[in-house]
Amino acid sequence: MALAGSDHTMSLQLNTDRLHISELSESDATFMLRLLNSPSWIKHIGDRGVKTIKQAADYIRDGAQSSYGTNGYGLWKVALHSGEPIGICGLVKRDYLDDVDLGFGYLPEYQGQGYGYEAAKAVVDHATLSLGIGKLVAITTEQNIGSISLLSKLEFKPEGTVIYPGTEEELLLFNRIS
Repeated sequence: MALAGSDHTMSLQLNTDRLHISELSESDATFMLRLLNSPSWIKHIGDRGVKTIKQAADYIRDGAQSSYGTNGYGLWKVALHSGEPIGICGLVKRDYLDDVDLGFGYLPEYQGQGYGYEAAKAVVDHATLSLGIGKLVAITTEQNIGSISLLSKLEFKPEGTVIYPGTEEELLLFNRIS
């Protein structure tokens, strides 16, 4: 795992055997538009109302990029070494959770190939070793068997449930303590 920085800010660069994990930029808007509107994202994570390239660029700027500046982490782009973006994985500070949340989502054609585990393992290691985060949590729907399986493989344990704010949707809550 390698980290690279610039003059005043650290820019995340993690590399695994098959993947490159880096900060999202507004130039990733086309990819994000596709990811946010993929059937599995909408089914398991929810419709974010992002329907145009401009909305996707705003989503990146107001979400991930804002979090990089505020928290020193956020959701990061996961790409093959060829540069092809395949998903996102990273750390999110949600108002309704006490601890930092591991979040991830992948384009359908890249699911079920071990990329999710490879990226999440690198992000969990970075959170623990580089950022000193001792407890991570993760949330998912009860129907999202793939995410539940991945969290189990990453040694996350069921902790209970949480209600998603503004809805009555009950999400499963997992935790991992280093």
